[in-house]
Amino acid sequence: MINVTKSYLPDLDEFTGYLKGIWERTQLTNDGPLARELEAKLSEFLGVKHVKFCTNGTVVLQMALKALNITGEVITTPFSYCATTTAIMWENCTPVFADVRPEDYSIDPEKIIPLITEKTQAILATHVYGNACQIERIQEIAEQYNLKVIYDAAHTFGATYNGKALMSYGDLATCSFHATKVFHTAEGGCIVTDNDEMAEKLHLYRSFGHRYDDYYSIGINAKNSEIHAAMGLCVLPKVPELIAARKQVSELYSDTLDFSLMTRPALHPAVGYNYAYYPVVLESEALLLEVREALNKEEIFPRRYFYPSLNTLPYIVDKQSCPVSEDIALRALCLPLYPGLEEADVQRICSIINTVTQSNLALDSKQ
Repeated sequence: MINVTKSYLPDLDEFTGYLKGIWERTQLTNDGPLARELEAKLSEFLGVKHVKFCTNGTVVLQMALKALNITGEVITTPFSYCATTTAIMWENCTPVFADVRPEDYSIDPEKIIPLITEKTQAILATHVYGNACQIERIQEIAEQYNLKVIYDAAHTFGATYNGKALMSYGDLATCSFHATKVFHTAEGGCIVTDNDEMAEKLHLYRSFGHRYDDYYSIGINAKNSEIHAAMGLCVLPKVPELIAARKQVSELYSDTLDFSLMTRPALHPAVGYNYAYYPVVLESEALLLEVREALNKEEIFPRRYFYPSLNTLPYIVDKQSCPVSEDIALRALCLPLYPGLEEADVQRICSIINTVTQSNLALDSKQ
């Protein structure tokens, strides 16, 4: 079976070495030494001042909205994972969907402006597939209309923009450390900031709003454990190697696939890419379903990242039209991509896809 991804597992002896230390200290959580060590190493790796290591990539979106005092409308993307939208709704804010750019499926800054009202307080954009949004234009709009900018940077670990970590942009940026990501802690996430005061607020929010017997603010339990931190400390040094392996698989796909009936998103020229995903957009949903069925028959399981377009979710009360996102969501398919995916398997995947697409091309030529 070949799934869309496969979690990287570090050397077991290295991981159990960290576990022995945890057993000796008997501190499993509550801002333990491994969690603090991981935060320090993540800060150095990303070139940011503060990294708050948390339980997952969804809770940090909620914390970002809370920390920036967002209570009204949030202009966001319809082309992302559902957590981007549901975090807004969970915080009793209102998502307002701006359609995406057909070139790269990221939020279209020019579609943001007509949606701004007196209730608009923030822009929450996703760096789709680890590719950068139109950062400068979004920042211009935010400054013009006095809006906060939050980036859902769940896909961006190891990616750069103009030589800086992609996660370093915006008023706040969040990341997922889920097991499927380029860098992972099995389960986890983080929120980053260069602002000391904001870092203190986020630290308190993560820990019920108190330190020992001193209570300072509202808070939730978003702390992560020493065991998850141990996994992160094992995986982090391997990130450059893991990205290089992903790049090799991606380039093999690009060299072997027949793109007559499908396209790829345009990569922003300022991005140092992390090869988090390998998305293709088929000519039609019918073709996507045919390709997926052919792969599934061979125990190969790509995924429809991202489907459906979030503006069409059943619990969205005020439906909004986003034709580009709705179209792309029907036709986007992410192919298996992970370090260790054998060249022969990539060739087999490409052969299956090419057979289906070429058959459709032949059929089209006869009609």
